[in-house]
Amino acid sequence: MSILRYQKPNVKTLNKNYFDNFKTELTVFSPGRINFIGEHTDYNNGFVLPTAIDKKIFFSFKKNESKKQCNIYSKNYDAFLTIDLDNVLPSEEEWENYILGVIKELQKRNATIEGFDCIIESELPIGAGISSSAALECGIALGLNSLFDLQFPSEELIKLSRDAEHNFVGTKCGIMDQFAVVMSKEEHALLLDCESLQYELIPVDIYPYKILLLNTNISHNLATSEYNKRREECEAGIEIIKKKYPAIDSLREVTFPILEEVKSDLSATVYNRCKYVISENTRVIEAVEKLKEGDLKSLGKLMYQSHEGLRDLYNVSCAELDFLVDFTLDHEQILGSRMMGGGFGGCTINIIHKDYTKKYIEEVSSAYKKAFQIDLTAIEVNPSGGTYVERH
Repeated sequence: MSILRYQKPNVKTLNKNYFDNFKTELTVFSPGRINFIGEHTDYNNGFVLPTAIDKKIFFSFKKNESKKQCNIYSKNYDAFLTIDLDNVLPSEEEWENYILGVIKELQKRNATIEGFDCIIESELPIGAGISSSAALECGIALGLNSLFDLQFPSEELIKLSRDAEHNFVGTKCGIMDQFAVVMSKEEHALLLDCESLQYELIPVDIYPYKILLLNTNISHNLATSEYNKRREECEAGIEIIKKKYPAIDSLREVTFPILEEVKSDLSATVYNRCKYVISENTRVIEAVEKLKEGDLKSLGKLMYQSHEGLRDLYNVSCAELDFLVDFTLDHEQILGSRMMGGGFGGCTINIIHKDYTKKYIEEVSSAYKKAFQIDLTAIEVNPSGGTYVERH
């Protein structure tokens, strides 16, 4: 077996003692990410507008004296993972697979990895739609790349982290999360072309407004069938479109006239999925222009339109997310709001006036608790730089 789980108290105590005298060789800081607009467009080769945030996962790495055994301790889970590098297999524990998958992808690329120890501590909430999974993958990838001097470029580490999620977790995600986690720059967003991976750094100057995330605390699992089903539905649309337009390979290349031409050949569901993606790509480009112009009201309107599309055409919202977006509509101090991430739970992202933030959090938290009997979590974030390594 590649994984040994430490469930007996004496084994857990032994491992805690093992990590007591940990001497860190390098520390990795790997951020979560937000996405202003451009949801579910990345795996359709479209455009997205994400950035890393000033909330991170911290990794402490050191080599150990073994050739094949790796020991990892997660402070948040209070859980241990031991890996045999000769036999890296998927685990029943999802958080472990993000780590195991990265190691496996490095091995596929003939990387020379030996025994190492790692302590992980996170300030990112799980399942909130701020890419704690990508932060975990990229933190492990960049840490091992540095620890063992593997010399993979950042672009390859991004791709292998995405591949790890595909192959070990089962989520057929696009490239946006990993790219934003690694390549972001402080006080900027990334206009990323997910087809070419060309990107432009867009300054984020929204003062006197700020970015507020409201976490529904409804957990979503991106490895569930619903996320992958959306991708399959988009691909089904492309297969039908290709019968008339053989050169088209993704929804990135489909225009509204083409979509209307083949509408009768598509199911209502597939048509809606395609319509949303084409519209969202257009909104991303418009949002970048509005951000450059400092037209935050128009940016906010595009965010609301994005949420409507995700709710009505892509069907990835939920009652809790819709409640939080609808609640903002009567508050002029909030310019825009939408669900963020894969959907089915997680956070809304809100552009809110700095002087109103505290009062609004109190008001919306009370209303949300009354409606759903769930506590709301507010997270204020700022655009941040990407994953980086410090040697000791």
